[in-house]
Amino acid sequence: MNSKAKTSAQVAALALVVGQSLFVAPCALAQENTVVVTGIRASARSSVAIKRDTLEVVDSITAEDIGKLPDPNVAETLTRIPGVQGYRYGGEGASPVGQGSGLTIRGLSGQTASQINGRAFNTAGGREFNIESAIPGMIAGVDVYKNPSAEHIEGGIGGLVNVRTRNPSDFKGPTFAASINFRNNDLAKKTDPELFALGANRIDLGGGSRIGVMAAATYQKSTGRSDNNPANGGASLRRAIRADSAEYATLAAANKSNSPFQPLAAFVGRSDVNFLSGVPTLAGPANTPNLAGLSADQVSNVMVAPGVTSNVFQETIMRERKGLNLAADYRASNTLRVYAEANYIYYLYHQNYRGLNSVDGANVQNLQTTPFSFTEGLANRNLNGGSDDVLVNKRLLGGSYLNSTVNTVGGDEHTPYSTWVAATGIEWSPTAELSLKADFSYVKSNKTQDNRSVNMDSAPGLTWTTNRLADGAPHQLTFTGPDLSNPSSFVLRDYNNGTNQSWHDSGNATALSGAWSTELGPINKLRFGTRYAHMESLYRTYSFFGKLLTTDGKARAADYSNAINVSTVPALVQNAPTNFMRGDAGYAGGYVTYAPDALLGNQVMTAFPKAGIQDQNALNENTIGRRRIEENTLAGYLVGDFSAMDDRLKGNIGVRVVRTTGTAVARAVDVRTGTPVEVDVTRKTSYTNALPSFNAAYDVTPDTIARFAYGRGLTRAALDSLNPSISVNPSNGTGNVGNPDLRPLLANSIDLSLEHYFSKTNYVSAALFNKDIKGFFNAINQCQTVATAPAYTGPDNGCTGGQYMVGKTVNAEKGYARGLEVAGQYFFDNSVDWLKNFGVSGSYTYVKTSVPLNFGTNAAPRIVSTPQPFQSKDSFSLAGMYEDQKLSARLVYTWRSPSILFGASANPIDARYIGSYGILDGAINYELVKNLTLSFNASNITDKALNRFVGEPGSYETGLERQHYANGRTFSLGLRYKFGN
Repeated sequence: MNSKAKTSAQVAALALVVGQSLFVAPCALAQENTVVVTGIRASARSSVAIKRDTLEVVDSITAEDIGKLPDPNVAETLTRIPGVQGYRYGGEGASPVGQGSGLTIRGLSGQTASQINGRAFNTAGGREFNIESAIPGMIAGVDVYKNPSAEHIEGGIGGLVNVRTRNPSDFKGPTFAASINFRNNDLAKKTDPELFALGANRIDLGGGSRIGVMAAATYQKSTGRSDNNPANGGASLRRAIRADSAEYATLAAANKSNSPFQPLAAFVGRSDVNFLSGVPTLAGPANTPNLAGLSADQVSNVMVAPGVTSNVFQETIMRERKGLNLAADYRASNTLRVYAEANYIYYLYHQNYRGLNSVDGANVQNLQTTPFSFTEGLANRNLNGGSDDVLVNKRLLGGSYLNSTVNTVGGDEHTPYSTWVAATGIEWSPTAELSLKADFSYVKSNKTQDNRSVNMDSAPGLTWTTNRLADGAPHQLTFTGPDLSNPSSFVLRDYNNGTNQSWHDSGNATALSGAWSTELGPINKLRFGTRYAHMESLYRTYSFFGKLLTTDGKARAADYSNAINVSTVPALVQNAPTNFMRGDAGYAGGYVTYAPDALLGNQVMTAFPKAGIQDQNALNENTIGRRRIEENTLAGYLVGDFSAMDDRLKGNIGVRVVRTTGTAVARAVDVRTGTPVEVDVTRKTSYTNALPSFNAAYDVTPDTIARFAYGRGLTRAALDSLNPSISVNPSNGTGNVGNPDLRPLLANSIDLSLEHYFSKTNYVSAALFNKDIKGFFNAINQCQTVATAPAYTGPDNGCTGGQYMVGKTVNAEKGYARGLEVAGQYFFDNSVDWLKNFGVSGSYTYVKTSVPLNFGTNAAPRIVSTPQPFQSKDSFSLAGMYEDQKLSARLVYTWRSPSILFGASANPIDARYIGSYGILDGAINYELVKNLTLSFNASNITDKALNRFVGEPGSYETGLERQHYANGRTFSLGLRYKFGN
């Protein structure tokens, strides 16, 4: 082939590959020099090489083979890394509320930067990537940078999670891999498939040029269960009045029963029945009982009642993931490479839920109490100061609640996420000392959440005895009375589409970077670059509530004359599963609920035309909730790599400067003219941050490395927090406003670590870290003029000049995260025969955090240091491994101490925390014949879950369960095939 024809062929091949790669847009973007590994040892060796050779503080997980991470869920894999804690829901690693990564890195949750192959990436509506949507088969490895240097894209003070996928450069020739797995949860009792296929090739075109192509696709489905028994928090102060007392007789005579289902007169004179009367509280600190006017005997019968009213709630959780990864590159020579990538992720979180609730009667037979120190600290953090006195010395334990009614709920939630990513770029090395790169990427992501339900009440005249015992794990609950599985026992109440919202995000980025090898004193390389990125996010909501399901669409009559008995609509209802918590909670299920599948589409609208339900394809937007955020960032960085002392000392020093500009648009109601009018409220903001970094590694010995790292990072405020919303109440002069002027949290981080490497696979390390954080968000009240409302002229609101007293969130306080990480890994390769195939790895993390919150007032602030949500003070992971030429196996136990659930409360008795728990997972792989492997995975072998308790870890840990969970064990069996390089 002549030169001209050869060049034409190369150009045609390049055009074809780039065109194919840009045709679809998928799950993650490729990165040069990904290590291809097979087996546990090779995976461990690759991860150790990244940890040892990278100048920054980084830990990694590398896939054991194509399409095989160590765990069936990426979030679970990451919890094997020291300093990383995860959350599990419905039997899988997940984000707590479908937002964020679900990861807590070095004690900081919701403050993680997310990247795929070095490019910033986020799920629609947030700043983090929802890691539960990641598909294990698509991933080559995951790196966690805990103190990123200046060359990394800013965004996470907790850490940076970089997901690596494969690219054509990983393969030396024709390669094909495929796997099929079937997964089953023993509580949900449903088997689902998982499919994966990858094909790749590298073709030499002659003259030092070559072309590489790769395509991978995956489909994964899983069904899990989340059985739980949500109960009440709070003090729930009660006083027991015995039915054979004079006070009870007086109440019965006055008919002060507080409910038509409490016929007090029927129980007068009975010594086994008590009436639970509410106890008023004082006007001062919350939850302080007002015992004035009570006799000593009456005071002795006062109790608190948190965690008593546990009910029945069952969720069937169905997750579906689809992924497509296309990539191609063309190398004209060793100095010029052009690449294009396209990726697609689809993730559907779908749950059917069913609940049975008891509206307890106030008359309780065989009342039981137990000692319980309800202190001023539990009540309100001892707001009065002084000694932390006991306010009440016992709590309600249980009994039989007479004349109770019940209600049920049947619901369905669909939350699909989809993300398209496309990228292309060029790498060029014009000289041996200089390399340049230009990278262009585009991302589009969408998310919708549609949660709809129907409530049903017990039929008129029907009551139950609800038997409760708020003790043990789980609490016990049974019912005595009419058949809960009989549709005639219920009437319909209402239909709600309580959550119907959407996020539509898009963005693009242009990154130009380079590296220049030089000899400027100790500086041997300069790395430099700039990046411009544009992002926009649009949020809309269509939620509605309370569509009445009666014969005439009006409120249900007192005599139930327009009520619809459930027995008349048998096709719309179903019975809940009868294995609720496997019967461990007493009542095992089987109650009637609205069928979740009957909620889909317009079925409820069609079945109840008088309810006034809108067509789901033409819902009215709640425009007052709309918001649009645009954000542009322009960043530049310069990093110098240095070495000294015959390369025993290596490191880098640099700075990243980033300019952020934003536009936020909200909808508000303008009432200045007396006629409410919706208007757009637009705010523009800008700020600049300089983020220096310094990393140094010193070879104490050839196999022992001491590291020091300093870096300044930032985490920008959540998108919804930047919404410039305005709402006021002209009648009392109060209101709430959003704050688009919120500045990022800034953290100055210092790391000290010591690492010793016994071999390319075996090591031990210890690290100390400290992050001083500035700008934690706090809510305040302040006087200000409101642009959409007339000057305030009503009763005194604490402000003057027509201003309103409005609540807003501001950057206020300083906090920290600090702790210790210890990790190690050892394979007994050189040991005696019976031991040489075994290996162990493990890590331990201690972390303490301080989040300052104001639990007082603006006039009298009371700043309290609380832990970060989802942060456990202690956690560890321990793994045992075995591998020979045919068989490999792994058993991993991960444990963590208690953590606050969503956030600290001013009144700890209202708060929730997750108790300590440990999860045991395992996997076995056996090579049946060359290139064909049988695999078996088991998750949550000991059947543990994340149970929730009343209070707060530490001083306010009560040990009283508020919500017990059962998720079951999950098993998968599959075949994996591969040939090629």
